[in-house]
Amino acid sequence: MQHYTRFAPLAERYSGFILDLWGVIHDGINAFPHAVETLKQLRAAGKRTLLLSNVPRPNDAVRTMMRRMGIEDALYTGILTSGEAVRRALQHPPDPWWSQLGTRVFHLGPDRDRPVLHGLPLVVADHPAQADFVLNTGPDDHRNPSNMAEFEPVLADCARHRLKMICANPDLEVIRGGVRVLCAGALAVRYQQLGGDVRSLGKPDPAIYRPVLEQLALPPDQVLAVGDSLRTDIAGAIGVGLAACWVMDGVHAAELCDATGLIDPAAGEAAARQAGIRPVATLPRFVW
Repeated sequence: MQHYTRFAPLAERYSGFILDLWGVIHDGINAFPHAVETLKQLRAAGKRTLLLSNVPRPNDAVRTMMRRMGIEDALYTGILTSGEAVRRALQHPPDPWWSQLGTRVFHLGPDRDRPVLHGLPLVVADHPAQADFVLNTGPDDHRNPSNMAEFEPVLADCARHRLKMICANPDLEVIRGGVRVLCAGALAVRYQQLGGDVRSLGKPDPAIYRPVLEQLALPPDQVLAVGDSLRTDIAGAIGVGLAACWVMDGVHAAELCDATGLIDPAAGEAAARQAGIRPVATLPRFVW
């Protein structure tokens, strides 16, 4: 594992990049200026960049959000979100689990994630008792997104009615505007503990990388994945044979900083070793 302070030396070694969004390019509210500059440099160098995000919204909705942040479409080659993958699976069920879900869906998540259902032949149920399955996009706007206990009643209600759950974001938590909040993946883990049947789409599932590599149209050894989560971004890439660069000032930053508040590479080494994951490189942040 090599520790870099800037991304430029790594960029010279690869032709294409799979880039995480949340924690690498933006914090859910604002784009990171240094990351936007890195995207500009990669574009100027003729590199191909695919944004792969576990956000539970369709591609178009995320593009619109990024434009508001000042991230222009021209700064990247393509995008795939876990929300888009869910839409595709609901439109064209890949196996009997999906084809037998039914048509009445209970949505556990904020209204801003509803576009994942737009245009699909589904009826949104107000309560689990009225539903055939549950779409979990994360904490809704009616409960504290940092407190798992507040979601226990609704998860228990879904389990009581034996609803299958689609998890549209396998992340466990994220830093949003400087605040650590739960993601759909954490709710899905708890639902499984309650006996629930869950399917997750997104990193680290190997299936999410197939359309990404097809769009990049590059040999795998010319592609580097960049992300801030060991569990999803880094493990997912390594699991499909890709090299991975770990950006350490994202979701793991609090545990990797030294007494002065700076990222400690030695702490990163220890965390990766404990997780049994070995990226080829680390960066304090996604800066050119």
